Order: sequence, then structure tokens, then C-alpha cells
Amino acid sequence: MVRRRQQTRTSTKENERNTGQQGLVLAHFGQISLVEDAQGEVFRCVTRKKLPRTVCGDRVLWQANNPREGVIIDVLERQTTLVRPDHNNRLRPVAANLDQIVIVIATRPSFEYGMLDRYLVAAELIGATPLIVVNKSDLLDAQSRAKLQQRLGVYQALGYALVFTSTRTTDGLKDLHRHLKSHTSILVGLSGVGKSSLVQALLPETEIRTGSLSRVTGLGRHTTTATTLYHLPDGGDLIDSPGVRDFTLWPVPVETIASGFPEFSPYLGQCRFHNCRHLSEPGCAVQDAARKGLISERRLESYHELLESMDSR
Repeated sequence: MVRRRQQTRTSTKENERNTGQQGLVLAHFGQISLVEDAQGEVFRCVTRKKLPRTVCGDRVLWQANNPREGVIIDVLERQTTLVRPDHNNRLRPVAANLDQIVIVIATRPSFEYGMLDRYLVAAELIGATPLIVVNKSDLLDAQSRAKLQQRLGVYQALGYALVFTSTRTTDGLKDLHRHLKSHTSILVGLSGVGKSSLVQALLPETEIRTGSLSRVTGLGRHTTTATTLYHLPDGGDLIDSPGVRDFTLWPVPVETIASGFPEFSPYLGQCRFHNCRHLSEPGCAVQDAARKGLISERRLESYHELLESMDSR
């Protein structure tokens, strides 16, 4: 009897999967997800119990139960997931199925290299392409811009793309468009760096789109503070996430952190001790490379700060 009930439940789930349609999660609010169907229509959906919590960018199977509402019956496998610990150190997914992380920095508020490096490590670890955007470039005179570009040259030397942008002068917006095309990208960065202005410049219909999503959810202005996916008019998707005060990397093994620094790669496995943490151990190939100028001393400091933060948890 128990086996028959299990078989019945399995059969029911298979039937549901066969009758469900694929959709894309544009945003998530508590128990509600906004799911877009193949025709571009948006539905307010609840997620069936025992399923993972959906996040922006998820591909799901869902069923409509009235003209504008439905039920998510399955969350399809994620190709990538950007996560971050909450204030209780529990891992919370931010967005799924992205292939590019656009790290927006600005001279006002001033950025700190440690957070930039943490975002770059996160991108490396999940297999996403990082893109560094220096916004508000109109606030820089020629000398300040050249100086900042020189300071950021270490990242360009590592192969990371760097774009200067301004929504006032439209400086760099065409270049940014080119980098975003055909990708699913997420905009991340500190509050105040101008991400909202960038989104508005890249997507002039953003306010209209946000208004329509607000009407679907019934949550009004709160929709604008959620991580939301928008389709770019010339191809690709852009995920806009709320600004943060800091970004903390999720707990990962020491050797995994080191792999998030691509310039370390030629020296990993060359240290005297197989379990070298590249701190102050004798015979450390990574530290030796930094002393010779083959690795940026400041990037090595960022690595040490990451290790310290992991040890303190």
C-alpha cells in the first residue's frame, strides 16, 4: 500500500512536469515570484512547498491557475548561482543563471579594492565573466582619470575588461552595451555608485516596465527595491540588484580562494609545503612571486584579508 502511494505521487509529479510550461523568474518577493512565459506575459506565482526558494534568473516549470496567477511546480537546475551570507551567516542566493558580473565602482563614493577583489573572486569561483565599470567618469578631469586608470591597470593586465561610464555625458555607454549584448549580466556595487542611473540609461523603458511589474505583484513601490531581470533591446538580459554597503564572500576552502586569483595559478603547487596558505610559510612560491613583482602586493593583501575573514567565522 505504501509503495503504491509512493508510485502514485511519483506519477502525479511526472504528469505535472509534462503539463507544466517553462518560465523565467524576473523577480522574487517573499512567497511571490514574477514568472515570464514564452510570449513575454508576466504571472504572479507561488512556489510549491518543498521546492527551493526561487531567485531572479531561475528557469522554472509552472502552471497557470487563473489569467494572471500560477504555481511553480519545479525549479530547473541552475547553471550558476551568485550567493552571499546574510547577517546570520546563512547563504542566500542573489541571482541564478548569470554569466557576467558587472562590478560598478565610482570615485564618489570612493571604492575600496578589497570589495572589488571579493566580487572578482566570486565571479571566478562561479565561472562568470567579470566586468569592471567606473561610473560617474564626468567627475574626473583628464589627470585624475589617467591616474585611476593606472591604478586599475593591474586588473586589465589580468585580462579583466574596464569601462569608464557617465550617464550625464553618455561616455562609455556604447562600450558597455557591447559588453552586455548576448550575456545575462548582474549589476553589483555599493549604494550610491549610480547603478540605477546606468539601468535607466541602458533601458529607457525601465520605469514603464517596473510599473507594470508592480501592478502584477500588487506591492507597489517595493518592486523597485528587488533584484529584477530586464531584457536588453539589442539582446541579452540585465539583472539589477539593490546597492550594498559591503560584499562578503561565502565560506569556501582555502585552496578554492587561491584559485579565485588567476595570477596565483602558475605558482600554486610550487610551494615547499603542499598545504601552504601563502601567508608567511617558508618556501611559498606565491609570496616569492609577489616579492619579485610578478604578483601585485596589494592583491596578495586582499587574499590575506579573505583568509582572515574566513578564519574568523
